[in-house]
Amino acid sequence: MMFFGFLKPKVTDQTTPEYQSVLESAGADSLDSLMIDPKSYVSANKALTNSDLYATIYQLSADLATTYMTASQPRTQTLLDHPSATTNRHAFWQAMAAQMLLDGNAYAYIWRNQLTGQPVRFEYLRPSQVSVFLLNDGTGLSYSVSFDEPDVPPIYNVPQSDMLHLRLLGVGNGGQVGRSPLLALQNELNIKATANNLTLSALAKAITSNGTLTVTNGALLNVKEKIQMSKGFMEQVKSSDGPVVLDDLTKYDPLQVNSDVSQLLSSTDWTSKQIAKAYNIPDSYLNGQGDQQSSLTMIEGMYANSLNRYARAFASEINDKLSADVDIDVQPAIDQDRSTYLTNIGAAVKNGAISGKTADWLLRYVGFLPKDAPAYTAPVAQPIQIQQATKGGDNEDDSSSD
Repeated sequence: MMFFGFLKPKVTDQTTPEYQSVLESAGADSLDSLMIDPKSYVSANKALTNSDLYATIYQLSADLATTYMTASQPRTQTLLDHPSATTNRHAFWQAMAAQMLLDGNAYAYIWRNQLTGQPVRFEYLRPSQVSVFLLNDGTGLSYSVSFDEPDVPPIYNVPQSDMLHLRLLGVGNGGQVGRSPLLALQNELNIKATANNLTLSALAKAITSNGTLTVTNGALLNVKEKIQMSKGFMEQVKSSDGPVVLDDLTKYDPLQVNSDVSQLLSSTDWTSKQIAKAYNIPDSYLNGQGDQQSSLTMIEGMYANSLNRYARAFASEINDKLSADVDIDVQPAIDQDRSTYLTNIGAAVKNGAISGKTADWLLRYVGFLPKDAPAYTAPVAQPIQIQQATKGGDNEDDSSSD
C-alpha cells in the first residue's frame, strides 16, 4: 500500500501514475497506516455532485482567490498577481484553494530563471502528478513530479524549495502532508446519498392517481368493471365545467401527499449543517436556517475568521518558499463594496482614533477612492465668538434716561 509516496521507491510515468491522492484512491492515506474503508470512501467527483458541498468549496475557494496578497518585494508581487502562464490570477488561486479544501493538499511547481534562480511562474499540479518523500535524514521533503506536457519529462528529487505545497491539518506527520476534510464527512455524505435514493424510490413507487373513487359493495365488481367506472368518472370530469355528480353508491376522495414522504423530502438537506461544521463556516452561508439569534454582522465576523484561517495556510507557505513578507487581506472577499470598511473608518475619525488625513490614505490604499480624487483638506477652524456679559440691570437705554 502507498501512503502519499513516503514508501514508494520511484515515480512512474505520467500516463499511469502509481501515486494517487486520498481523493482518487481508497487505499491512500497519510495517518500511520490508517486506511479508508472503501465502502465509505468519498471521491472528489462524487463529493462535488452534492450541491451543499459544491457550494461550500466554490464559495470558499472563490473568496480565497478574491483576497488581496501583498508582498514587500515588487518581483514577488508580480508573481502573485500573474502566477500562471496559462490562466489568470483568480482562476489559478481558486484552483489551488479548491484542491486544498478537497484533498487537504495543493501543489504548484515553481519554475525559476535558469540564470538568476528567481521564480518566474507557478504550474498547477494535480495530486496524482506528485509523489512526496521524506529525506532519509529527516531534514526535509523531496518531490517527484510528472507534467501533462509531452515535451516536459518527469522531474525527480525536486527540493521542497521548488514546490508550493498548501496543506490542511497535517496531524500525525508534523504537517508534512495535509488531511482531507472529506474524511470527516464520509458517513454524512453516504447517508445523504442513501436518503436521496430512498426518496427517489419512494416517489417513483408512489401512487400517481389524483384520487380514489369508492363504490359501495365494490367487491362485487371485477377489474374490468372498475376500470370502466373510472373512465366514466374521468369522462364526466373532462366534459363538464360544473361539479361532478355522484350517486349514493359512490364516493370520491382526492389523494394528498403522504406525511412520511414529506418528512423524507425535508430531511434530505440535513447534511448542509454537517458540511458547514466540517469547513468551519456558518451554515447560513449554505442557504440554511442558521442561528436565528445571530445578527448579520456576527455571521459575517464568524465567516471572516474561518476565511482567515485558510488564508494563513496560503501566506505561511508562500512566505516560506519565496522568502518574502507576504500578507493576505481577506477584507475584499467579505466586504466587496467596502461599505463596512467605510463605516469603521468613519467611526474611527469621529471618535478621534485617526485623523481625516489618515482616513483619506486608508480609503485610497484599498481602492475605495480613485487615485485622482481631490486630496483631503482639513476643515478650517472657525473663530469662537465670545459675547461679553453685561452687568445686571444695565441696558443701552440707561444713558438716555437721564
